[in-house]
Amino acid sequence: LTLLCHVMIVALAVLFLWSNATMFIHKSPPKIPEVHIPEEPLLQLASGLRIEINRGISSLREIASGRDIKKFLSAIAGLWVLSILGGCYSFLTLGYIALVLLFTVPLFYDKYEDKVDSYGEKAMAELKKQYAVLDAKVFSKIPRGPLKDKKKD
Repeated sequence: LTLLCHVMIVALAVLFLWSNATMFIHKSPPKIPEVHIPEEPLLQLASGLRIEINRGISSLREIASGRDIKKFLSAIAGLWVLSILGGCYSFLTLGYIALVLLFTVPLFYDKYEDKVDSYGEKAMAELKKQYAVLDAKVFSKIPRGPLKDKKKD
């Protein structure tokens, strides 16, 4: 963002000086084209963004409703990791890292699919084992009342 701003400052300064200098050398000023953003693609982008934001809010509402403890804990863990990364890196750096990962991880997976799958299966087995221990020691001891059915109007 800083680089983009500096490039724009230099470009504006050069164009400004060039426009004013043309009066002294009796040449025509530079022709700077008018730029207009078409409305339709921008509306499509905004509509798509609105749909994704609503989907995310709906997902967060479902997680917060307390029906699925696994989703809740994974969302909390993900947000916690994201907050730690956000404290260490700027938003632009995180975006760059995400972009690089989006391009390299699929290639890495295609090349080492068998090894990645075996490690993934081992990790899932270990996570299920740890969750079973957590469920037996903590979650099973939390008293839960009977769920009430919602009245339909």
